[in-house]
Amino acid sequence: MLAVLCTSLLLVAMDATILNVALPSLIDQLRPGVLQQLWIIDIYGLVLGGLLVSTGALGDRYGRKALFLAGFGLFGVASVVAATAGGSWQLIAGRVLLGLGGALVMPSTLSLIRNIFTDPRERTLAIGIWAAVAGAGASIGPLVGGVLVERYGWSAAFWVNVPVVVAAVAAGVWLLPEYKDPHPGRFDWPGACLSVVGIVALAWGIKHVAKGSPSPADLLVLLLGLLALSAFAGRQLRLPDPLLDVRLFTKPAFVAAALATLMAMLAIGAALYLISLWLQYVHGYPPFQARLRTLPAALATLTGALSAPWLMHHLGVRVLLGGSLLALAVGFAVLAVVPEPTTYPVVAVVLVALGLGDGLAITTGAAVLVSTVPAARAGQAGAVSETCYELGGGLGVALLGSIHAAVYHGRFRQLPLGARYLETARQSVGGAAEVARQVGGAARASVLATARAAFDSALTTTAYVSAGIVLAAAVLATVLVPRGFTVTAAH
Repeated sequence: MLAVLCTSLLLVAMDATILNVALPSLIDQLRPGVLQQLWIIDIYGLVLGGLLVSTGALGDRYGRKALFLAGFGLFGVASVVAATAGGSWQLIAGRVLLGLGGALVMPSTLSLIRNIFTDPRERTLAIGIWAAVAGAGASIGPLVGGVLVERYGWSAAFWVNVPVVVAAVAAGVWLLPEYKDPHPGRFDWPGACLSVVGIVALAWGIKHVAKGSPSPADLLVLLLGLLALSAFAGRQLRLPDPLLDVRLFTKPAFVAAALATLMAMLAIGAALYLISLWLQYVHGYPPFQARLRTLPAALATLTGALSAPWLMHHLGVRVLLGGSLLALAVGFAVLAVVPEPTTYPVVAVVLVALGLGDGLAITTGAAVLVSTVPAARAGQAGAVSETCYELGGGLGVALLGSIHAAVYHGRFRQLPLGARYLETARQSVGGAAEVARQVGGAARASVLATARAAFDSALTTTAYVSAGIVLAAAVLATVLVPRGFTVTAAH
């Protein structure tokens, strides 16, 4: 049963990152416009993150097995729609359906684990395996995608899902038990709309505001998200059977677990994004080779996730939740204090620290969340866990990536280039590489050297900021978790 759930989670997690390597060949063949490219990249995460609260509640009311099978079946159909796309809009439609299918699957996996594994220690081990698979999927997606795209073209990134979906759905029909709330209330459709609008607008707004120089429209979208979520919370407090019991956030351990999940994904998402750029543009590795060199993080995440149940039993939730975030802070601190230029052995050590912290935090956080709610409402815990997971990754790239970009721009020294070339090179290290290709000669070496120095310096500053943010979260999480708190039944 656990294998079926983890297989589905692996595919959903892979699809969040596998398109990154398929994008260049996809652009060459389909010729999407700039706006269409943005939708192709962003729409999956927006749909997935926006629907998690609603789909978690649907699973509680109408059956988690039914929701899981429907979602994974839709995921397979959506993969065919995307793989056979002859134009950009069909591909975007396929990505929307993939996001919808993923949103049905992800909270169902965690809530089913909550019901299937009634023994707390067995459940924590199952959650550790679940978290390890989630981390592995996000990390190996680009690697698997790179091999498939190179051999068979961009559509292979979607075709690979189909046989796995067929096998997993067949096994799920036979193996998985059904669970649902025996006394469900009415589904709150207005609340569902508010949650979708709020989460999507918040994610979109944060991403665009964090890039700097936000437009009035970006600020309005962010405000809309905050207002919609405030209205959603107020509505849930008034309902006898809410989609999400927001009173859960009055429980300190629940808040600490959600914070740890958010911070862990913020840290690892930003770090992998920036280190991948560093490997490609500062050291000149092609994308696939760069991804191979981030594998220490994936392996460490697996190790952290699988060791979390044992450590939780021996050290306690409080120590492990705070310690996992402390490991992330230490990883950033190492990156910050080492002399420039940064070398790969240092980065490999940083990736190991970040991966261990991420695996420990995600597993411990998920175990706390599912143990804090009654079994009949396990979908709510799954929805909160997955929403923090999705928002954390996007927020990390937006916030810390924007800090890095601003520092890089400020530290890119003046060069004897035309104003247009100079501004392009200052915008990003990728822009500098493009300018270097265009100017050639001695100017090429000067542009590349300046860009690499500015990128390295910005990476140091961003690491200091990241270490401070995560360290503050580690202290807060430790304070919030009550002494002696254990992952047993609902608290």
